[in-house]
Amino acid sequence: MQSNSGRATALVLLGLCSQWQSVLSKPAVLRGKDRIVHDEVLSEKPHDDSLSHDYDHEAFLGAEEARTFDQLSPDESKARLSKLVDKIDGDGDGLVIESELKHWIKQIQKRYVLDDVQRHWKEYDMNKDNHISWEEYRNTTYGFYIENEESEDGFDYHKMMARDERRFKMADRDGDLRMTQEEFSAFLHPEEHSHMIDIVITETIEDIDKNGDGAIDINEYIGDMYSPNDDAEEPDWVRTEREQFHEFRDKNKDGKMDREETRNWILPPDYDHAEIEAKHLVFESDINEDGKLTKQEILDKYDVFVGSQATNYGEALKRHEEF
Repeated sequence: MQSNSGRATALVLLGLCSQWQSVLSKPAVLRGKDRIVHDEVLSEKPHDDSLSHDYDHEAFLGAEEARTFDQLSPDESKARLSKLVDKIDGDGDGLVIESELKHWIKQIQKRYVLDDVQRHWKEYDMNKDNHISWEEYRNTTYGFYIENEESEDGFDYHKMMARDERRFKMADRDGDLRMTQEEFSAFLHPEEHSHMIDIVITETIEDIDKNGDGAIDINEYIGDMYSPNDDAEEPDWVRTEREQFHEFRDKNKDGKMDREETRNWILPPDYDHAEIEAKHLVFESDINEDGKLTKQEILDKYDVFVGSQATNYGEALKRHEEF
């Protein structure tokens, strides 16, 4: 099980700042997802088919398009899906294979990053000169907190601002303290840019390393994911994570993860979200088990790929019956 706990402060900040939402933006140090940052997360939804296929829908369509499909009738949803299948079938042979699905999902990921950059660009480029200066970013994000030194929420905004400035300067490759859109993309999505990997590792260690020794020990590792309840038995998944730490994370067996071990944890070299999801979609829909999907096989399993009013109703009913 991967952790969101270290990033959960983003939700706190959003609630806290809702009344200033038109003028304040979330610090980059509070933007984040799971610790595993090898590529953009395909969906924030849990990947649990017993609950729903919401994760698959967002991975296949992107979050916004998935919400659009949710409002369609089953016939409309299938009709749109049929057109998408033609786009995914790159060689036009009437069959969709795993590599074509993987390529499609990767394109959806790239579109999400581009859309996210464009959306935030409008917030920060205050003078409309097609650059974002450090001063523009700092004033937009931290201006209120700088003017109001008394913080009631427990956040050290000066420390957060310093971290953002460090990331800003690393993304700003020409060092002029004015980011182009490409540089801003590296700032918002450092996991997508090889020259930003060191800052991703540094920020991860800083988030988890409570004793300040520059490494992550077992207690810090577990503490980032789980807050124990004195009256409750430790869940099985926590025990599994302890075993993972000792057997696989701490490779040199010195009781903690150094920078290289942390890199191997958050940037696993042999794991690809898009590839795993493509395999999953083929497995779920390949009725004749030939490793390829016909358009009809996909349409017959349309609820795995896309939502509709009918599938949403069915999932809601199933959840209701579980209680």
